[in-house]
Amino acid sequence: MSFLSATLARVKPSPTIAVSTKARELKAAGKDVIGLGAGEPDFDTPQNIKDAAKAAIDRGETKYTAVDGLPELKKAICAKFKRDNGLDYEPAQVSVGAGGKQILYNALMATLNPGDEVIIPAPYWVSYPDMVLLAGGEPVFVEGRMEDGFRITPEALEAAITPKTKWFIFNSPSNPTGAGYTRAQLKALTDVLMKHPHVHIMSDDMYEKLTYGDFEFCTPAEVEPGLYDRTLTCNGVSKAYAMTGWRIGYAAGPAPLIKAMGKIQSQSTSNPSSIAQWAALEALNGPQDFISENNAVFQRRRDMVVEMLNQAEGIDCPVPEGAFYVYPSIAGCIGKTTPAGVKIENDEVFATALLEEKGVAVVFGAAFGLSPNFRVSYATSDEALKEACTRIQDFCASLS
Repeated sequence: MSFLSATLARVKPSPTIAVSTKARELKAAGKDVIGLGAGEPDFDTPQNIKDAAKAAIDRGETKYTAVDGLPELKKAICAKFKRDNGLDYEPAQVSVGAGGKQILYNALMATLNPGDEVIIPAPYWVSYPDMVLLAGGEPVFVEGRMEDGFRITPEALEAAITPKTKWFIFNSPSNPTGAGYTRAQLKALTDVLMKHPHVHIMSDDMYEKLTYGDFEFCTPAEVEPGLYDRTLTCNGVSKAYAMTGWRIGYAAGPAPLIKAMGKIQSQSTSNPSSIAQWAALEALNGPQDFISENNAVFQRRRDMVVEMLNQAEGIDCPVPEGAFYVYPSIAGCIGKTTPAGVKIENDEVFATALLEEKGVAVVFGAAFGLSPNFRVSYATSDEALKEACTRIQDFCASLS
């Protein structure tokens, strides 16, 4: 009899974390490695947010809080949803967790039964399928083709829905592609969902604030109010406020679901860090002007990375609408051989050879459910990005 749970056989470790870990190990061993795998801003947390955390410590705000969030923070979250998305929620409809990942996991654990299906557009954030599997559900993938901007079509969504479908997970702008849905494109999807009242919508809006050019963010319950009672709108302070390590995510939705999620959290982690919650309160209520300043830097980096990768032989890199990722195709590299004699059979081999031969760490596309591609995070310095893209160009040019 195995000591470990059979459930573990259904899931795998996070590939993005594995890539970042490998890059750190190589650096520690003295290798010249540029890591482009981490999904976090390289900016420091704004000073006013850090000051709010310090003030909370000085006030003695170091005790347990309500299991699923401070009342003050829940009130600020309600105000944020009203201000930014035109959505009306009460504090009883809000849950705060230790990062966006816990929020999503709690919701799936609270709702999924064996055999329940969850529709996940691909490419997808690596954790979605495994969280569904851990919760006992079955992921159903719908491919967003590169020629469609990595967006799924209403017809494909319709075809994936069955009587067993419980959730549709929606992420715009997307990790890993940075692709965003316009209001019209999202409305076409919500029109489909309106025809299937048994399907609930989990909207992961973590990259809401990170959009570029004329693209305007929108979220399902905002676009189609008829889905309000079936939608869990998820967000957090990690990306827009450069607070990944603070671990605060939140969501708003139907009160019975929020209560069930609170029950899960009460028997797992209990409340998120009290200090981080007070910092998140300041993030939501404090000055927001730095976000546009950071976005200008991200957009400049995006444009440079897209241009340089499109100059690499065999690579085709679309321009994303948001987040801080690009998801180029390496279709033109498949079948070629590296100077070290490695045949590029797929994107995992490509990423491994790129790391070993050029010291650039990227995440291979199969981890996100769509190949042959790889993900680059451009949330690092201009200098590192330029050098990394130059190395990728050299690597591709060396293939034969």
